[in-house]
Amino acid sequence: MPAGKNRLNLAIFTPEIPPSVSMWKTKTLKALQNLSLWLFWPGVALIVWGELTPNPPDLSSVLGWDKAQHFIAYFGLASMATMALGLNRRLVWAILGVIFLGGALEILQGYTGRDPDIFDFTANSIGALSGAAVGAMFWVALRGPRACWPPRP
Repeated sequence: MPAGKNRLNLAIFTPEIPPSVSMWKTKTLKALQNLSLWLFWPGVALIVWGELTPNPPDLSSVLGWDKAQHFIAYFGLASMATMALGLNRRLVWAILGVIFLGGALEILQGYTGRDPDIFDFTANSIGALSGAAVGAMFWVALRGPRACWPPRP
């Protein structure tokens, strides 16, 4: 028996992903990355304006709770950062930066005639962590288990 013939060929047991399925996932991921990259900084600018303006827009008719507005805003920022950067070390720093931004803006609100609130910061932080988690789930769903960080040997 030639060398190597006694090994079990695992290729017959692992299902291949049809190219059409793989292609749409790749295109979807690339589209989400580009969209997130283009919308992240305008999103930051909108949040900074909304948190530091002395007379913020009243969205209580749409979202009845102020903390929901904070959660959604930072959820969006963190999920866009996750989709734009992927699952790597830079993402950890980006999410910490989003959380830091929320804290800094809450402190700066005291200088604009508004009241800083620790519960707003809590909603910001929970929103950022939730957005990163959902973004990571999308990333893994579209890239597969090889997308996980840290890389496996």
